[in-house]
Amino acid sequence: MAIRYHDNPFGKHKPGGPKGRVVIVEDGCKGCGFCVEYCPNDVLVLSSRYNVKGYHPPEVVHPDKCVNCGFCRMICPEFAIYTVAIEPETV
Repeated sequence: MAIRYHDNPFGKHKPGGPKGRVVIVEDGCKGCGFCVEYCPNDVLVLSSRYNVKGYHPPEVVHPDKCVNCGFCRMICPEFAIYTVAIEPETV
């Protein structure tokens, strides 16, 4: 039986990358779409529904792809979106 070190070196599990959860303040959004365009992992799309201002706010379509990079938060002119870090599961 061969030992496969590349699968599980030193008996430890490989750590996953950072994870995040996107929070959207829909009524504060003006529908510019910057967050959608600047998201490196295509987590967001503009929704078809309207907010109270009459704009299309973004919606999360791939929540598992969010890496908590913060680009959406940095680029939003209305401060209507942010991310929250999700702690990795310990095995």
